Amino acid sequence: MQSLNARTAPKSYAPERIIQFGEGNFLRCFVDWIVYKMNRKTDFNGSVVVVQPIDRGMVDMLNGQDCLYHVNLQGRQNGKPVNKLTRIDSISRAINPYTQFQAFLALAEQPEIRFVISNTTEAGIAFDPACRLSDAPCSSYPGKLTQLLYHRFKTFRGDRHKGLIIFPCELIFLNGHKLTECVNQYIDLWREELGEDYDRFKAWVASSCHICATLVDRIVPGFPRKEIADIQKKISYKDNLVVQGEIFHLWVIERAKNISLRALRREFPADKAGLNVIITDDEKPYHERKVTLLNGPHTVLSPVAYLSGIDIVRDACNHPVVGKYIHKVQFEELMQTLNLPMAELQQFAEDVLERFNNPYVDHQVTSIMLNSFPKYETRDLPGLKTYLQRKGELPKGLVFGLAAIITYYKGGTRADGAPIQPNDAPEIMQLLADLWATGDLRKVAEGTLAAENIWHENLNQTVPGLTDLLTDFLTRIQEKSMLDAVKTIL
Repeated sequence: MQSLNARTAPKSYAPERIIQFGEGNFLRCFVDWIVYKMNRKTDFNGSVVVVQPIDRGMVDMLNGQDCLYHVNLQGRQNGKPVNKLTRIDSISRAINPYTQFQAFLALAEQPEIRFVISNTTEAGIAFDPACRLSDAPCSSYPGKLTQLLYHRFKTFRGDRHKGLIIFPCELIFLNGHKLTECVNQYIDLWREELGEDYDRFKAWVASSCHICATLVDRIVPGFPRKEIADIQKKISYKDNLVVQGEIFHLWVIERAKNISLRALRREFPADKAGLNVIITDDEKPYHERKVTLLNGPHTVLSPVAYLSGIDIVRDACNHPVVGKYIHKVQFEELMQTLNLPMAELQQFAEDVLERFNNPYVDHQVTSIMLNSFPKYETRDLPGLKTYLQRKGELPKGLVFGLAAIITYYKGGTRADGAPIQPNDAPEIMQLLADLWATGDLRKVAEGTLAAENIWHENLNQTVPGLTDLLTDFLTRIQEKSMLDAVKTIL
């Protein structure tokens, strides 16, 4: 079997227009796949230069294959299973700034460069006061970015047309705002090193560089170790960089205040390529939509499913009882608490259920249940309160889900003997153990709802009727079993 490289497989070339900090599975399966699609379906005509954000990474492997690799997208789309392979050629080359610092800086000198995209993990957008402008390179990503921006500012003598559009993809709400803050902290920290350029450089970044907040969504399991032999046989290449991801994708880009929607959409025409990329004035509603309609159902379906004897998310969706419970929480309750158009919410919710029902991924419900109480507080409690405010009654599915979480934290074993092993902060684990030891379900409900270290409030006092309904559901579960109890609310 032949190795995959530019001598054995065709590779198209386009001007280098994007600098990408990060070479991991997600960016290659998401951003570089999107650029590949834009190149084929629009006049974008750009390639990506990958910059390794830490001193150890995968640039040698990428360059060894001339930055060619395959994306394997799997899932369910329009009700039908999808499993397809695409050879991606949108990356031109990869640079390690720790060994190629001058080559890294030289990227700023290329006039065609217009975008910077990053995914350096949540911890990557952080300010390190030990970084200096003279470092080769700075240890932090925002430090490297500021070095790059300053070199571009100097190269083009502050030309306002040579600013960059920056899309951080780190999983932080308003990641662009955080990155802007870090860049400005470095400019201020390096004031003496910048000398007489300080004021003009800071003004150039503020006016000519456009740092946008973004939300990204695609599950990317990564390298398909179990299926790699079959995949390589199918593609007829030895590809050591195959990356597997789900078919669904979503990229929400909130425009920076110093660029118009029209200009941003013109420069990054992903929507014209038929991609699920939304360029908007405000990312927040989409962030709330994802947290509420994707993460919210996950959090409550998992204990209900597991304590009903179901281990896989897909099987929970297809179960005659638990599947109805998931649908109730998703469509009848959580979807009613959001502020986007109902047709748009309906489509997103249906997409989420298709993702849950992915025939190629055995998503264990136990993997979702780590730290269930903090997850419920951020993902489900806001919707519970909004539903009560709008409808005048508590959402039974969401309250039942909380009862299921509390029951799961009791521990012990399932009816089939499978161990119940909750995992959370030690103080939460101890609280639930003490409450269940009382043998009084009213005390279990009251004590859980009173835990201000979880909820930052006493829910017995702030949510009318919640204590009584939660106690009722805990009682039903203890008396009837989880599966029979959930039937009573459908």
